[in-house]
Amino acid sequence: MPRTKRQPATPAAPDQSDLIAGELPRHPTMPSVERVQQELATATSINDFFGKEGIFARLFATTIEQMLEAELTGHLGYEPYATAGRNSGNSRNGRRSRQLRTSAGDLSIQVPRDRASTFQSPLLEPYQSGTNELEDKIIALYAKGVSARDIQQTLHDLYGVTVSPATISTVTDKVWSLVETWQNRPLEAVYPIVYLDAIHMKIRRDGKVQNTAVYIVLGIDCAGQRDVLGHWVGDGGEGASFWLSVLSDLQARGVNDILIACVDGLTGFADAIAAIFPRTAVQRCVIHQVRQSLTYVAWKDRKAFAADLRAIYQAPTRDMAETRLLEVGERWSGQYAVAVRAWERAWDQLATMFDYPPAIRRLIYTTNAVEGYNRQLRKVTKTKGAFPTVESVRKLLFLVNRNVTAKWATMPNWASIRNQLAIRFDGRFPL
Repeated sequence: MPRTKRQPATPAAPDQSDLIAGELPRHPTMPSVERVQQELATATSINDFFGKEGIFARLFATTIEQMLEAELTGHLGYEPYATAGRNSGNSRNGRRSRQLRTSAGDLSIQVPRDRASTFQSPLLEPYQSGTNELEDKIIALYAKGVSARDIQQTLHDLYGVTVSPATISTVTDKVWSLVETWQNRPLEAVYPIVYLDAIHMKIRRDGKVQNTAVYIVLGIDCAGQRDVLGHWVGDGGEGASFWLSVLSDLQARGVNDILIACVDGLTGFADAIAAIFPRTAVQRCVIHQVRQSLTYVAWKDRKAFAADLRAIYQAPTRDMAETRLLEVGERWSGQYAVAVRAWERAWDQLATMFDYPPAIRRLIYTTNAVEGYNRQLRKVTKTKGAFPTVESVRKLLFLVNRNVTAKWATMPNWASIRNQLAIRFDGRFPL
């Protein structure tokens, strides 16, 4: 119902009955203590505080309206009904109703207008229909892997807010510029340790769902901080040729040197790294190698075979590890020649870790660092049947990354490790 102005002879203080009736005070103020007390007195249960008809919603709407009235007074330069406003060239021009979505529910507020249409409150942007905190809730739910339909239902159940799937898509699309900025940001010139791995996701392309590799690089910088350097969505299964393009992208973004690269057993991986960073030492993941070897071993012998392999990679020196490898060959080559030959062929990359002290060795002998990150990604993406586009994959992974990396701290015992790296890579490790 439109509100009517009353023309008193002299300005008076806001009447509390007017406030209770829902009318705006003549002099805009924050809700009075009496008003707050009266609203709170109407509560019969905790449910009365929430939702679009709740106490919080009513107080919020009244507060916004009174703040807008105060801003209009400041904009015009005179109080309502003051003689200073006569022939001023601009004056109040009623109010317009505006819907606003908030976590308190869908609210209708009355926004004051001026005749010259020059008033614009910093509280409300033009055409703004929701608050940032509601958008933050949508993005937070999306980052947890919740579908648009479930987000819609959750917002309705919790806040009484009706949001269409199209609106949810529009809100989440706002992060796309952040995704592009993050993926193309400049990187450090030197990374002492970098882990390279891929996870696989189902993406719809050309009307077909394809199992697609997403390439992930996690680096530890010279200050001991972990950082995911990017997500690259491939065009099929994992391959060394695509890794070459990923490494080229790292170089283009400012990476000049990688001291140690930790990788899985993908064929051609070391060659791809050497093509871009020829001085990088490559450490093949020992755990990957153990798992691969055990697939060629009968179940009854796996425990004994794994124990012998453990003696190899836990040896204190390279010479002792090679002795243990020879012993494994003598014991098992007759039964499991393929498993033994796999270790012999990959030995140069498996034994890289023995060139470093134990503290560094523990960091590089496995790719568990990046695989732990991948597990966090899978927690969110496992509920997805198939992603509709490559962009939707990148958008979700970026949001998950933001949540995961916010909890990361400096690597433990990094001061000691940094000294060891500086000595071992004298001239390459920046001081």
